[in-house]
Amino acid sequence: MIIREVEVKSALSKSGLKEIDYSLNPYNNCRFSCIYCYAQRYVSDKWGEVITIKRNIVDVLKREVYKYRRGVVGVSTIVDPYQPVEGLYKLTRKSLEVLLSHGFRVSIQTKSPMVVRDLDLLSRYSDKVDVGLTITTLDKVVSRYIEPLAPPPKARAESIKKLSRSVRTWIFLGPIIKGVNDSGFEEIVKLASETSSFIVYDKYNNYRGLPNFDCNQSWWEEKENEIKDLCERYGVHCHSEREDWIYERQRRYKTLF
Repeated sequence: MIIREVEVKSALSKSGLKEIDYSLNPYNNCRFSCIYCYAQRYVSDKWGEVITIKRNIVDVLKREVYKYRRGVVGVSTIVDPYQPVEGLYKLTRKSLEVLLSHGFRVSIQTKSPMVVRDLDLLSRYSDKVDVGLTITTLDKVVSRYIEPLAPPPKARAESIKKLSRSVRTWIFLGPIIKGVNDSGFEEIVKLASETSSFIVYDKYNNYRGLPNFDCNQSWWEEKENEIKDLCERYGVHCHSEREDWIYERQRRYKTLF
């Protein structure tokens, strides 16, 4: 892995997602090297090999919080905010401190147990925080195939158990790929039930440049119904990624003003 440091002129970006207002990505490229990630289309270096550190992003953010209207910030939307370099640079931690202390709301999504390190901060602002763990499967062999360098799924499951005692948590069940990780949903739904987490699910999208999997509509309708039935059985709220903004936007905004 190669680490490259750069300086940036902006920290917050307007988000194209309806459920959040801004995105914050302290790093470019992602060491976890997930084969399904759409973000690899936006990096010029080899996926997962060259990690760019935005070394001045916290200083830039300290200025921007006075310029931008308070809103919901997604941390992160392109790369994992708790990939290994965060252990050294702590840009995610420092950015969260700035955002939360200035009245912004934060929605975190990660695959890394490192997020538990920041539980002291997150619990202090629990009314302005939600944390999502991406769990595509609990099968470590399948996980190693589609998420080569990501933390083991069991470690993510343990993390959400710890986090759920203090902050609102959710599980991103996806992307679901036909013939790869389209079974074994019940254990993930049970985990959501045990931790009072909700589930956001999504199917794999065949973006240009990514591996081609035949995720046809009839297959997806069957899998979506399976997930919904399991969630109903275990008392877990769930919705698709496309519906996320409908369910989440109003709730997240209640804590801002």
